[in-house]
Amino acid sequence: MPPGSIPGSIHAAEALLPQGIARDVLIAWDANGWISQVKADAAARGSDARAAFLVPGVANLHSHAFQRAMAGLAERSGPPAAGADTFWTWREVMYRFVGRMDPDLAEAVAAFLYAEMLEQGFTAVAEFHYLHHQADGTPYDNPAEMALRHVSAAKAAGIGITMLPVLYRFGGIFEEPAGPGQRPFLNDADAYFRIVDAVRDAVAHDPDAAWGVAPHSLRACGPADIATLAETARTLNVPIHIHAAEQVREVKECIAATRNRPVRWLLENAGVDERWCLIHATNLDATEVLDLAASGAVAGLCPTTEANLGDGIFALRPYLNANGRFGVGTDSHVGTGPRGELRALEYSQRLALRERAVAATDADSSVGASLLEAALAGGAQASGRKLGALAAGHRADLVALDVNHPALVGRRGDAIIDSWVFAGDANPVESVWVGGRKAVEDGRHVGREALVQAFARAMRKLAG
Repeated sequence: MPPGSIPGSIHAAEALLPQGIARDVLIAWDANGWISQVKADAAARGSDARAAFLVPGVANLHSHAFQRAMAGLAERSGPPAAGADTFWTWREVMYRFVGRMDPDLAEAVAAFLYAEMLEQGFTAVAEFHYLHHQADGTPYDNPAEMALRHVSAAKAAGIGITMLPVLYRFGGIFEEPAGPGQRPFLNDADAYFRIVDAVRDAVAHDPDAAWGVAPHSLRACGPADIATLAETARTLNVPIHIHAAEQVREVKECIAATRNRPVRWLLENAGVDERWCLIHATNLDATEVLDLAASGAVAGLCPTTEANLGDGIFALRPYLNANGRFGVGTDSHVGTGPRGELRALEYSQRLALRERAVAATDADSSVGASLLEAALAGGAQASGRKLGALAAGHRADLVALDVNHPALVGRRGDAIIDSWVFAGDANPVESVWVGGRKAVEDGRHVGREALVQAFARAMRKLAG
């Protein structure tokens, strides 16, 4: 991708603005990739790029990039004596897989994954990064090597990134010893903050990058660790993400150890506020749902991964009724695009409730637009960046949809968004800009060939 932006502008026949869909929209951005002007009912000029239908780029708020390389490899049932296949058996496969990863392989996998995301309408990613070390736990010469390789991969692909180095210290709630498979993840607090400092310095002057902190979970961090990272997030005003209440077993273990459910413990002990993103939150009781919504935090929902792992179904309707905020992520990357996550989120609700249009904000409203607008706002908040809106002062992260695509042809307005999310499997994304730079043209990433070749080499090496 080119190293910098140039001033530019685009005229869209229709565009999703903060106030809704508008016609004949002119959007201009400056040399640093920030939107400087948005004007509806404007005439197109000769220098403007053209789009038929434009939406803001979506932020993917939860990614473990290395897991893209193992997607599909954990789909075999275990022996009958092992009992039911669950998240916990999947995790053992993941532990075996990470032992094969090195920085070169991780960078190649991440760069291709990020290109895939861009082709489907994600323009930013929050990388929840915990694969820090070699298989036996030995740090690389630069302990931040793996984190910085993901920052480099994002630059190569041209996607925005919020790098979230993850603190992972223990093997269970609270402070049980870690197992051998967790060695590549482990740091004490001092080592962890050296990685954080290196990431902070690496992204300091990049308008398409940011950083935050992430205690992995109540299983992997103790109360003092979570308090330290929460204070860091408050003091420096950066995002803080954590896995929470993903599995029923996790909830039971937390109750046994603390007499509280995981999200209740966080709400009462960690100062959860708008800087927080609680990933999954699939196993909440009714009061946790309401109190999480009231906290201003974002629920980080990853519906395709949550379905793949048998995590459960988020309580979306009461959460939305309480004005809760959410965004979507692709987590283990069994899916890699926003439309798949939004579709899976709505369909899981329909199956659970035996109803339709669960996410619609009010009567006679578009389900697709309701989902997309919420994910745009929640993803931007969780990323800690000015994203998710076609408005002055935001990044020029733009997605043009092909209205002549079979999934969209003949549609207008909200019906285009509904059809993007719910109609067919082919991808109707035509072009994508990140910070004013074009990353996708005619549905293909501009650097796809080289990234595919590097990914293929990496996958063959991992398979060998």
